Amino acid sequence: MANDVIIPSSGETAEDIATARCVLKNDVFLGGDLNIIRLNNDSGSFLCYQLNGVRKREIAKLAQGVSVVHLYKESLKSLVVSIPSIDEQSKIAYFLQLLDERIATQRRLIEDLEKLKSSIVEEVYCSPRENVPRQRINKKYVDNWSVCQLGDICTRITRRNTTIESNRILTIAAQYGLIDQCSFFNKVVASENLSNYYILKKGDFAYNKSYSGDYIWGAVKRLDKYESGVLSPLYICFQPKEKLIDSDYLLFYFESKKWHKDIAEIVVEGARNHGLLNVSIKDFFNMLIPLPSLDEQRDIAATIRAVLIKIECERTILQRYESQKGYLLSKMLI
Repeated sequence: MANDVIIPSSGETAEDIATARCVLKNDVFLGGDLNIIRLNNDSGSFLCYQLNGVRKREIAKLAQGVSVVHLYKESLKSLVVSIPSIDEQSKIAYFLQLLDERIATQRRLIEDLEKLKSSIVEEVYCSPRENVPRQRINKKYVDNWSVCQLGDICTRITRRNTTIESNRILTIAAQYGLIDQCSFFNKVVASENLSNYYILKKGDFAYNKSYSGDYIWGAVKRLDKYESGVLSPLYICFQPKEKLIDSDYLLFYFESKKWHKDIAEIVVEGARNHGLLNVSIKDFFNMLIPLPSLDEQRDIAATIRAVLIKIECERTILQRYESQKGYLLSKMLI
């Protein structure tokens, strides 16, 4: 019935099942193992906000089990809730519903911007093996689109940390880029001797040949978070030639899928590598890169950066709405 509150009776974790939902209309058929709370004259929406806010941990503690946890109705009866007048319940629930709707709208806005960014990248960057004449970069730059090898526009980094110039050990995380290994793993998993590691400066790139999840061809990332750091020689490191390639243009290209076809033709998965793609240094730097004029590269990068800045602004707004909701739940529902 409308206004009923439902809470799952079983699930994988206590946090999963400690979630209340309000039935908004009559004649709704519900399946599964559920606890149904039928109210007399109180607001189901208000009760849900209270149960999902200040009471959520209390509900989770009532759950029993290990691999599958259960929440029994007898346990729920022991839960103490605070109920103001029905008029106040309705006002609080209505206000929080408006806030939820705004949060949902904000999330959709961010999703749309993410799609826009992906569409721009896929539309602007042409495939290095389609519709573009192959030619190497000459000393004199050409204005039209061309295709060059990565080694034409980038220099491989081989400088070693022989004098222990840096102790910041980096790792490449597909979602977070080049990041401090200790921060990412909460421990150091590198060799104690860092003298053989490559030194990377801010703006340098590195290719991680390991594949995981959506990154089936590995990941190429740029060092942006720190001024310098060291990286295992298992990675292929390089820096762009500023007079030939815009660094942001290259960064966004490697965040697209346009380079996957080319890398796929040179990759052989080693039988003993367990997830490490077998890419030689020579083959990697022979990979083809589509290249417009330097001015057009900068225009493309500026357009994508503008969308990314907008996304970050909208994410900040979303975080503030969510913080506001959390604060209100803790202060209004006691």
